[in-house]
Amino acid sequence: MVIGEGYTDRFLSDEEALTIFAAGLGQLDLDGKRFLAIIPDSTRSGPVPLCFRALTDMLQGRVAKLDFMIALGTHAPMDDAHIQKHLGISAEERATRYADVGIYNHNWQEGLRHIGTIPAAEIGALSDGLMAEDVRIEVNARLFDYDHVMICGPVFPHEIAGFSGGNKYFFPGVSGPDVINFTHWLAAVISNMKTIGVANAPVRRVLDRAAAMIDLPKSCFSMVVKGHDDLAGLYFGTPEESQAAAVELSSQLHIVYLERPVNTVLSVMPTLYDDIWTAGKGMYKMEPVVADGGTVIIYAPHIDEVSYTHGAVLDRIGYHVRDYFLAHMDRFADEPRGVMAHATHVKGSGAYADGVEEPRISVVLATGVPKERCDRINLGYMDPASIRVEEWMARADEGVLVVPRSGEMLHRLKA
Repeated sequence: MVIGEGYTDRFLSDEEALTIFAAGLGQLDLDGKRFLAIIPDSTRSGPVPLCFRALTDMLQGRVAKLDFMIALGTHAPMDDAHIQKHLGISAEERATRYADVGIYNHNWQEGLRHIGTIPAAEIGALSDGLMAEDVRIEVNARLFDYDHVMICGPVFPHEIAGFSGGNKYFFPGVSGPDVINFTHWLAAVISNMKTIGVANAPVRRVLDRAAAMIDLPKSCFSMVVKGHDDLAGLYFGTPEESQAAAVELSSQLHIVYLERPVNTVLSVMPTLYDDIWTAGKGMYKMEPVVADGGTVIIYAPHIDEVSYTHGAVLDRIGYHVRDYFLAHMDRFADEPRGVMAHATHVKGSGAYADGVEEPRISVVLATGVPKERCDRINLGYMDPASIRVEEWMARADEGVLVVPRSGEMLHRLKA
């Protein structure tokens, strides 16, 4: 039974949220147990400080061990100062009140435990016949130091899993590279346009199957957020059940429907995203409403890196449409498919035939990434200093759409 509530016309107060936290935790046998909470990193919106304080206030003294793990996936680790800001605590509080609380960054390349393999035949069924290969499942070995593992994170439309949240915090959140590369490439083959905002997408089915291999008691607080940390909904239950409840509300709050396609989108990216790897959401969430031959401009003067983790790979392979990669799989056999998936998601849909690549739309970076590098990775370039957002906002009659704080609201056509 899912505990929680959500609204389309108002936000939950802190008191209402804390009541749901208390009710959810009250359902669990945690006294004297070792407890781990998995939380998002700073590239995700959500009232993480509220979650941290709720869990620590309600569980310190009740559980034998209380720790937090940051679900980085392949993102860069967060340093102490960054973590404290993310959790809303001071250095003094960290050293005193929360001195006994462990806070760990996930490392996707070390400290992993192999927990099983999903066989090719089962992958074939889960992927609707698109893939048929054994998928090795690894997670952070530290999970098994605990008696109960809880996820606490937001749910949004997502280009890989249809909607984020739930067991996605295990995979890729605290998992190893094999399942990350497989699930991301599966989503790329299906395409962003056919995945994002789709409940029970094939990748979601794979994630849930993989999570069933984690032989630990698991629970989840799924949040639905507008803006950076305004909480519209909060649901507690199993990772599958609470995420599904949050998806129902997210489908109402996080999708904007347009009457007709637009020619140009200016995606104004918040500082939440610090490289193109994360700021690519300014393309994913906008692609469905851009007319053929149109343009998405990712405007982020604060970004000067393609990817802090995968930049060297992207410099080698570039950004291309899906069919370009499929036509050259032998050439890219040694490249991580998860990075290829990012590259094709950012480039968008299109065609490749007879040696000619034809993207459906153009993707332009108006960032601190220099033109020479944009040329090398096969993306367009625009000087960010040339952009006056207010001037672009006055061009709606030219088919221009400006999206402040782009990256979270999925845009679709009503038709």
